[in-house]
This record gives sequence, C-alpha cells and structure tokens, in this order.
Amino acid sequence: MSGVPTQEVSPLSARVRQLTRRLAGRLNAHDACRVVIGLVYLRNRAQIDSLDVFGSHAKPSWFWLVEQARAPQPLGPHVRMALTQWLSPAFAPADTEAGKDYLPRLPATIDDDLRSLVRAIDKVDRVGDLLEQCLEDLSNSQAKGGHYFTPRDIVRLMVAAAAPQDGHHVLDPVCGSAGLLAEADRHVREQTGLQPSLVLTGRDLHAGTLQIAQLNLAVRGIPADLGTPVDSLAQPSSRPYDIVLANPPFNDPSWGSEVPPSQDPRWPGMPTPPRDKANFAWILHIAHALAPQGRAAFLMADGAARGVRPAERAIRQYLVREDLIEAVVALPPGLFSHTRIPCCLWLLNRDKSPHRGWGSSDRRNNVLFINARRANERVPGARQWRLTADGAEKIQRTLAAWRGALPPDGEQARYEDEPGWCRSCSAENIAEHDYEVLPLSYASEQGDDDVTELWRIDELKQELYGKFEEAHLLERDLRRMLEEL
Repeated sequence: MSGVPTQEVSPLSARVRQLTRRLAGRLNAHDACRVVIGLVYLRNRAQIDSLDVFGSHAKPSWFWLVEQARAPQPLGPHVRMALTQWLSPAFAPADTEAGKDYLPRLPATIDDDLRSLVRAIDKVDRVGDLLEQCLEDLSNSQAKGGHYFTPRDIVRLMVAAAAPQDGHHVLDPVCGSAGLLAEADRHVREQTGLQPSLVLTGRDLHAGTLQIAQLNLAVRGIPADLGTPVDSLAQPSSRPYDIVLANPPFNDPSWGSEVPPSQDPRWPGMPTPPRDKANFAWILHIAHALAPQGRAAFLMADGAARGVRPAERAIRQYLVREDLIEAVVALPPGLFSHTRIPCCLWLLNRDKSPHRGWGSSDRRNNVLFINARRANERVPGARQWRLTADGAEKIQRTLAAWRGALPPDGEQARYEDEPGWCRSCSAENIAEHDYEVLPLSYASEQGDDDVTELWRIDELKQELYGKFEEAHLLERDLRRMLEEL
C-alpha cells in the first residue's frame, strides 16, 4: 500500500525503520514487518482495552510489555505471548492458533533489537507513519517477485478519482496490504466527518500478504472481508460492487480461468483475453464486477491502451462501444521502484449520465484523456520519482470539471480541452484512432514523446523485452505442435 511519506520522517520513526531493517537482516523482510505491525496494533489496542496491570483476568497491556522491555530478561517469549493473545481475535475470533500462525519465531539473538523496538514504538506520536514506512520497505524488498504495494500519492489519487460514497460496496480483487481499502475508508471519513459505513472486500492470492492486509486494517479499526487466499481471475465476481479499486501486476504472463471461455460472462461474444498477459483479463474482470452505477479505478501498463493484437483491439472496441471507459490518465514514468514500465490510470463507469455522487454533466459516449506524463518530481534523498502534489490536484480538478462536480477546493469550474494536458473525445473520435486509448495520442504537445530521452529508451527496451517473451512463447508452442506430429 505504502509509498514514500510526503512529510518528513521523525527521528523516532527513522529509528524504528532502522531497527526494522536490522530485524529483516536476522529474520526476513516479511517477518520483520509482521512483528512491527503487530507491535503497533498491540500499542493501539492494548492501551485502550486492557488493564495497566497484567492479571489472570486481562490480556497483557502495552504498558506491561514496555516494562518487560526494560528488564534484563529474554523478551521474545513475552512479545510472542502478548501478540498472540491480541492478534488471534483480529484474525479469527476464538481461534487461539491464528495469532501464533501470524508470528515468526523470535530467537534470543534479536532480544536487544526487540527491546529497542518496543521502547521506540512507545514514544512515536504518529503510528500511522510507522505502518506506511514498514509497508514501503516490505514492498521494495519483494517488488521483483510481484508483491509490491501502491505508492501513497497514487493510492490517494485513485480513490479520489473513483469517489466512493458512504454505504458503497468496495472491492479490491488484488488487495496486497489493503492500502486502497484503507484509503477508501479515510476518504469517506474525511468527506462526511462520520464513521464510514462502507462494505469493504479484499481478495489476494498470497496468504502472507493477506495477513499483512488484515492487520493493517485492524490497526486502523477498519472492518473488511478479506476471505482466504484466492486467485481472483479464476472466477467472475459473484456480486456487483459500487466501486472497484485495483493495481494488478503489470503484464502478468500467466493467468487462467476455471470457467470455460464460452461460458465466462466476463468476456461475452469476444475473443478470450491474451493468455501471455493478464492485463485485459483484469480489465474485463473489473468491468464485470461493476454495479449499474459502478465505477472503477485501476492501473495498467501502457501496452493495454495501445496494443495492436486483434484480441486487444477487439476488447478496447467493446469497452468503448459499451461506453464503459470514463477516463484514462497517462501517469509519469518511474513511480514504482521495481519497474520502469510506463502506466496509465483507467477509470471505468457504467453510468456517465448526470447523477448524485458523480456529477451534473452528461458524458455518455465520451472519454476524457489526461496527459500527466510531466507531473513528476524526485523524492528528496532518494532515486524514486513521485507524482507532484500540484499534478495530482490538477488531475482531480480536471475530472471534477468534466463531470460537472465540485473539486477538492470546492470551486466549480467549466471544463475545456487544454492542449498538452486534456481532451474530451467522442466514441467516434476513438474509433478513428483504431480504438487506441493512450492519452498521448489525444492530448499531446510538440515533443511530448520526448518527455526525456532516457524514459523513451527504457519504454522501447521494455517493449522489446516483451516481444522477446512473446517470441519465446510462440517458439515453445511451435515445438510442442511439431512434437505432436
């Protein structure tokens, strides 16, 4: 879920991060993150719900654990016992084994680090920042395996663009650490000033990631249905959702459905999405999950917006003709530490007529294209890039003006195309472009393909790597067919 925090990291938070990384060196990044999130959860819950003195009738309090950390004794067993008792109800009420399954073994060799960690967490004012930085470090360590989380600035943009309303049913079919679900709750809370009554659902294939997600939400006091590990693409959604938020793996080369193609309601009367990349399977899976006025915000590699293969073009044609695409935003390159593949934010909408909670403009059979390729900046002291605050705000203002809705600053604006930034196009315009939906084809300025020479070279290089992969797959299929002759 997490990205680089926008505010300065406090010395205490920096100390926690240092200790977490030391733990990761002795355990692993995933287990170290679980210990830290567990301790943050314990501090939040045990300060509120437990007695200051640990007795037979109460769970161990946070204050009790801090006292144990001051004593010259083995601390691992006390940490494990306290977390087990507090985490079990968070994962599965009345299941005493659930907390034990979540926790790694805590050898005596990490006692000193645990001691320092407990004392540092006890003094930190903004524990939410600890969650963010812990998840960021975990994302960086696991990104190459596909277990990355969405940067915080992009999470906020996605949720604001989808505009969930109180009472909505919200789905993230590839939820990771549940950052998008947590942000949906925060967004509605900020908009209404009340405790949200969202119905949140998250699904993910990886059991360890789901545990992180469950505790991430539990620390924040956010109820959600995360279920058990499941491959979302294996089956169509069993119910409709008002909002779908997702950041699927880019260009995932392997996916499958348990439903025969001819019977799968997600791709009716069209070619099955390409098997060598899951991009279009995700797009159609998300579209199928939308309620009659449902909206979706998700990230996709640029290739999904302009791929030239017949199946890709046919699926984009279907999305345009069914009036499902609301907007596509070309995001700056370099937002993810694990990949340089450029990507877009896609917004789907089943009802672009004027209605409450969306806007007063009738945008049926129209699509908004926004080119935010240049709206990036370096993260101070890091090699990472991020979306600028002004860029994110301008995207939101442009969307609001196009929809006829109030932007974040509350000042209604009239929408106008802006060369090099945005353009509203009809379905006929898009058909003339052979159903390509890359914003740079509609809202570009002179030299825009040359945002920087380096990024263009990287983009072409990644595309070439993709062609190599396709050639390898074709060669493998051809060899198999020849062997069957």
